Amino acid sequence: MSAPHIVIVGAGHAGGTAAALLRQYGYGGPISLVGEEPIPPYQRPPLSKAWLKGEADAGSLALKPLAFYAENGIDFRPSLRATSLNRGEKTVALSDGSAVSYDTLILATGARAIALPIEGKDLAGILFLRTAADAEALKATVGPGKTLAVVGGGYIGLEVAASGRALGAEVVVLEREARILARVACKALSDFFTGYHEKHGVTFELGCSVVGFEGRDGHVSGVKLADGRVIACDAVVVGVGAHPNDELARDAGLECARGVVVDLDARSVSDPNVFAIGDVAHRPMPIYDRMFRMESVPNALEQAKQAASAVTGRPRPLGECPWQWSDQYDLKLQIAGYAFDVDEILIRGDPATARFAVFHLKGDQVQSVEAINAPPEFMMGKMLILNRKPVNKAKLADTCVSMKEVTA
Repeated sequence: MSAPHIVIVGAGHAGGTAAALLRQYGYGGPISLVGEEPIPPYQRPPLSKAWLKGEADAGSLALKPLAFYAENGIDFRPSLRATSLNRGEKTVALSDGSAVSYDTLILATGARAIALPIEGKDLAGILFLRTAADAEALKATVGPGKTLAVVGGGYIGLEVAASGRALGAEVVVLEREARILARVACKALSDFFTGYHEKHGVTFELGCSVVGFEGRDGHVSGVKLADGRVIACDAVVVGVGAHPNDELARDAGLECARGVVVDLDARSVSDPNVFAIGDVAHRPMPIYDRMFRMESVPNALEQAKQAASAVTGRPRPLGECPWQWSDQYDLKLQIAGYAFDVDEILIRGDPATARFAVFHLKGDQVQSVEAINAPPEFMMGKMLILNRKPVNKAKLADTCVSMKEVTA
C-alpha cells in the first residue's frame, strides 16, 4: 500500500512551513505543495519594509531555496490555483485543468486584500501589498518627486508610509476613522504614531471617506473624497483589511466563520482529513476562551506545527501567546495578545522617549501589551498573558521596578 498523499494548497508562510515540518518530523510519504505565485514560499512582512527600500529580494526572503523542495521529495507546483474541492472523492481541481488526489489536505490559502468597490478602482497605479509582485510594482512607482497616497491607517499602511518616505516620496495617509489604528490600538498608541510619522513628513487626512479615484491616460492621478476634494498622487496603496480565502472550503461544505473553523490541531471541525492553517483559519484561543482568526507570521508557524504534529502523530505543541510586530523608521512595535474584555489601560514609560509599553488589563491580568522599543516589557508581557499571572499595577507602572518583579 502506498503512503498517504498530503496536499497543501497555498504556498505562503504557513503552507511552506508545513511542508518543511512534515519532512522534519519524519513524514516519508508524498507531499504536493500548490501555490498561486511563480516563486517558492517567502517571508511576507519585509514586503512593506526591506523589499520596498531595495534591501531584500525573492532570493533573500525565501523560506527555503527552490532546490530544497525537489531534494526533499516535495512536489512544488507554482503558478497554480485550486478551483474546487471534492471531499467525497478527495480531489482538488487546479487552474490548469488537472486535479490532484489527497489523503490529507492542508488548506493554507491565506487572505486577500479588500478592494474598494468605487469609481476608478481598476486604474493602473492602484496597488495592494500582499505579494512580492505587489511590492515590486510599488517600488518601481514611488521615489523622489512622487506622491504616494495610502488608503487606510493600519499597520501595513503605516509601514508603507514609512518606506515611502525613506524612498523620498511625499506620503499622505487617508483614514476613515478619527484616528489611525482605531480598530487595533488604543488612542495613546495612535497619537504616538501620528506624531512620529508627522515628524518624518507624512501628512494625514483623518475622518475622510474615499469615494473614487481619478485617472489620466489610464493611470491613477488622484483620490476623490466625499467632501469634494481630490488628493493628487502618482500611486495609491489600499490597505483597508483582508478577507480570508475560504471560498474553496465553503463551496465544499466545510464549516466556516470568516475562515475555516478548526480545532487545536488545526483540523477542520467538519472533516478529519482536512486541516486549515494561517490567515484562512478560524481557530480556538484558549487564553481568551474564544474563537478568532489571526493574521500573523507567528500564528502561521504555530498552526503549521499543529497540523504537522497531528499528521505525524507527534504530541500537540504547547499553546503559545499570539504576537506580531511592526517596524516603522527606527521603531519596533511588538504586540503580544489581544485586547479582549479590557477594563483598564496602563502605560509604562514615557511615549516622548519612544520607549514605552501599553498594557491592556482585565482586572489584574494582562490581556495584551503593545511595546515600543521595549523588549523586556514585550517578553515578560507574553509570559504574563500566557500564564495568566496577576500583576501588581503599581509595580507595573513604575519603570524603576523590573518586569520580573511586577507579578502580584
